[in-house]
Amino acid sequence: MAAATPPVVIPHEALAPETLHAMLIDFVSRDGTDYGFFEVATSTKIEAVLSKISRGEAYIVFEPDSETFTILSKESLKTGIES
Repeated sequence: MAAATPPVVIPHEALAPETLHAMLIDFVSRDGTDYGFFEVATSTKIEAVLSKISRGEAYIVFEPDSETFTILSKESLKTGIES
């Protein structure tokens, strides 16, 4: 059995603006990204996630084996690297 390919952090600056926007829409639309009792506009969710990415509080992570991406907090990324 082949070893798993490690995840890759993708700098948001390396992505075309349209690609980044599409990825953010995909991410904030996923199950499990509910923001509580009140409905939050998709644009507001996107702004919040992009702000965290821009400040280095969250990272876009590509999983080569599954060809998927996620966005992880700095803490989650650190924990994943250390395990």
